[in-house]
Amino acid sequence: MNTTHFRSEDLAARFEREYGAAPDGIWQAPGRVNLIGEHTDYNEGFVLPFAIDRAARVAVRVRDDTTVRLLSTYGDHGLATVGLERLEPESAKGWTKYPLGVLWALREAGITVPGIDLLLDSDVPLGAGLSSSHAIECAVITALNDLTGAGMTAQDMVLATQRAENGFVGAPTGIMDQSASLRGTEGHAVFLDCRDQNATLVPFETAPAGLVLLVIDTKVSHSHADGGYASRRAACQLGAEVLGVKALRDVQIGDLPEAAGLLDETTFRRVRHVVTENDRVLQTVERLKAEGPSSIGALLDASHASMRDDFEISCPELDLAVETARAHGAIGARMTGGGFGGAAIALTPVGAEPEVRAAVVRAFAEAGYAEPDVFTVSPAPGARRIA
Repeated sequence: MNTTHFRSEDLAARFEREYGAAPDGIWQAPGRVNLIGEHTDYNEGFVLPFAIDRAARVAVRVRDDTTVRLLSTYGDHGLATVGLERLEPESAKGWTKYPLGVLWALREAGITVPGIDLLLDSDVPLGAGLSSSHAIECAVITALNDLTGAGMTAQDMVLATQRAENGFVGAPTGIMDQSASLRGTEGHAVFLDCRDQNATLVPFETAPAGLVLLVIDTKVSHSHADGGYASRRAACQLGAEVLGVKALRDVQIGDLPEAAGLLDETTFRRVRHVVTENDRVLQTVERLKAEGPSSIGALLDASHASMRDDFEISCPELDLAVETARAHGAIGARMTGGGFGGAAIALTPVGAEPEVRAAVVRAFAEAGYAEPDVFTVSPAPGARRIA
């Protein structure tokens, strides 16, 4: 369902058909694009994501018992029913683990959570690295915060959804995705210091600069709960231990020559990516403030090369998307998200957009890959109640 055609009354009517009563309200939370700063969040570093104009929406009604009933508008999954008292880490399957993980995390934090009926709708592409799962979690926790009167701040909700991801879903993710979804603002990216959770809004508007930000969804599915993500995180932890620092955030570019002599080759390359990526985030923030988005193309390119060569989380489809977009007019491009699939972004002059779109689709066809989905995104408001 496209956001431009979404009507909250349609979801409310569907909820009433399915559950026999009207919802107490409808809440939505956006997906996110990470402009730059990949795998830096769990290293206490810097990231620069923004909330996008595609979102997950939940219609919710509080029940008078401890039963949770979950239903989605997409896919043939059927109604899922579970008792709050039976929630156990990694017990849920499919999309239901995200709302159930939020319920579990709130209960673990001592917040009294009622049973609920929930209907989910989302137009955030699945498996594209645009944080469809965190959009669900942030919509759910925003709804529960309102419905229970828990009084959680944005930071409280960020940390609670991280607990849900780490402790219930079993994905060792950081706080970037939730922070973008909960703290995002139209026309801005969220500059996040992952050490102290300090968030600063940075202007990021492409239209005044004559640019669009294209997302190229390769349709190569990825998962944060798989071994590739976990092994990269373990390498970062090993690097920090050997270098005697709390986190790789504390390693500077000038420290890399010495680090090369202390670490094995693979661990060093993982560390080098994180250290140089942190520096690229800081440079991007300064350039956006001083010169605008037309000045950041080279930093996007360098970020992709680092993820491809040092962190080794790209894939042939992502590399083809980036290379083709750059060859046909994009001023900078990189894969975005956790890697091993998902999406790339291409910062593109408005006049070159048709050619970039056509060239990427053509290149994928010639390579025998599935047709990618190419669309534009803009910085959008964060999680909120919409009905």
